[in-house]
Amino acid sequence: MNEDRTGPALHGWLIIDKPVGPGSTDIVSAVKRALRAGGYAKVKVGHGGTLDPLASGVLPVALGEATKLAGRMLDSDKAYAFTVAFGAETDTLDLEGAVIATSEGRPTRAALEAVLPRFTGPIEQVPPAYSALKVDGRRAYDLARAGEEVVLASRSVTIHALSVIPTEVGTHGHDAAARDVPPSMGSGFRRDDETVDFANQATALHDATLLATVSKGTYIRSLARDLAAACGTVGHVTMLRRTKAGPFTLAPAISLDSLAERAKARTLEQALLPLAAGLDDIPALSVTPDQAGALRQGRPVIGIAATPGPYLATDMSVPVALVESDGTGLKVVRGFNL
Repeated sequence: MNEDRTGPALHGWLIIDKPVGPGSTDIVSAVKRALRAGGYAKVKVGHGGTLDPLASGVLPVALGEATKLAGRMLDSDKAYAFTVAFGAETDTLDLEGAVIATSEGRPTRAALEAVLPRFTGPIEQVPPAYSALKVDGRRAYDLARAGEEVVLASRSVTIHALSVIPTEVGTHGHDAAARDVPPSMGSGFRRDDETVDFANQATALHDATLLATVSKGTYIRSLARDLAAACGTVGHVTMLRRTKAGPFTLAPAISLDSLAERAKARTLEQALLPLAAGLDDIPALSVTPDQAGALRQGRPVIGIAATPGPYLATDMSVPVALVESDGTGLKVVRGFNL
């Protein structure tokens, strides 16, 4: 392993296409190892939103000064593709758990699509017992694994969009809406190993793959459970793939193999997105070198007329600080050492 750490310090975002298996902290450790192997200068590394081991897809990993923005990712909207298998519910609401309920009921495509409006917009949702939420100071999943009864209160979340992935009649192909979902991760509607005639509204579905764009705090496993219940049956998630987290999509994502290869070749910079990529919803505001110096010291700057609200203060396109304007001046919210 290369112990030469004379390489550049990287500040920005690596978007990892997390595979099924490792957890989010495992990916952070893999990035740290890659930086070390490539001889890059040591920097802080953190992730911008947990993905369970059985989930795959977009995992933003913040490097250096970008770690100061990782918390914003927790509040951002997310988009997922997920497959619901009908007829069995597990205690974890995914493939990892034990079956706790079964049903002979299978919805038709028409029945499934008919209930989607009930789960679009602001809804109340009960999180899974196997979740990281705390109950009396203990993680819910620890209580559940210990055999204790877990009662979680419902929470308000928002489902911005919810749809069934169309599948071409007689094929396992995907249309453009499902392009980011690998064929091995679910092909829409199937019955055992057969392709279901999607045009037949009366065909009973063994499973279905859907796309959802959701607010923070939304549990896709709970959504799958509730969709199945609304269709008069039970169900659990068999595939979960995050296709978007905040502004980040799968387009710039790299695999763990690519991460290691790029690090050894010292070309990780080519996959690195700038720090400002995590602030696509915040306008940039150019400041002078003197104003930038004051902001870097955490001092407010007066005499800058700007519409009240948040801005990314920049000096010659270099991020200086995340600031808040009151209309006449700027106050530092988060400074960057770049």
